[in-house]
Amino acid sequence: MEYEPLPSESHAEVRIVASTPEAARRVAEVLRHCFASTEQRSYPAGHGGGTRLHLTLDTARTAEPARSWLATSESTGQAPAHVDEV
Repeated sequence: MEYEPLPSESHAEVRIVASTPEAARRVAEVLRHCFASTEQRSYPAGHGGGTRLHLTLDTARTAEPARSWLATSESTGQAPAHVDEV
């Protein structure tokens, strides 16, 4: 089993899967309002259509919505993976 390399400590890789490209772009736009990010990369989401967007967020450079949320949030442990995740 191969693993993707982890992003640097202050970055997070995000995958957005939606039934339409517009829905995926709207979610990515909200994330960009909270975090600095790279240009998104778009891919087909599989046999049923849809879109998958990938982007990298810089968690060290946060805007106000994310800054206040991060300051008050606590880790709840690791949630179970989706069926298509390792």
